[in-house]
Amino acid sequence: MPIIDADDLRAVLGVSDSMYSDAYLDQIIASSELVLLPLLTAYTSAIDSYEITDDVIYFVTTRANFFVEGQSVVVTGCGAYDASYTVNARTSDVYMFAADLVTADTILTPVIPAGLAALDGSSAAEIYANNDAIKNALLGLSTDIFQAVIAPGSVSEGVDFAQTIFRTGRSMINRQFGLLAPFMDTETICQ
Repeated sequence: MPIIDADDLRAVLGVSDSMYSDAYLDQIIASSELVLLPLLTAYTSAIDSYEITDDVIYFVTTRANFFVEGQSVVVTGCGAYDASYTVNARTSDVYMFAADLVTADTILTPVIPAGLAALDGSSAAEIYANNDAIKNALLGLSTDIFQAVIAPGSVSEGVDFAQTIFRTGRSMINRQFGLLAPFMDTETICQ
């Protein structure tokens, strides 16, 4: 479930549901969540490859993960191996976790684009669902995306009627960093 919904965005934009449907606004919200939520501290790790040996699947993550034996981890983006797994062992490699899976052995298989392993119930969307700063950052970015999409010729008009170029880019996200700063996962900035 998204942190903000179409009604929240509609209230900020001052538009009616007859002008812009919930589905249209929901896809703008989804875009802003796809950009901002991965930057926040959460119990997730990107999966860059996996290997199955002797009925055990080994997931290799792009950075150190903190999953421990007995935790339930939801894996997505790994095709046929998307599922909820119970971590059965901590490997000596902090970039890997293992779970039981009765299937044929495979060689080390890269996951492109990277898959995602999230501690069940601990995704960024669930952790920050009631955080006002995160809600405001998502509303701000969603508003920027909305304006960039509807601005004719990629030109926005300010309150003084001066036209300015409005483009989607890093500056859109940077405007939200003040709200996000206490919650940023500093390891994601370097990846």
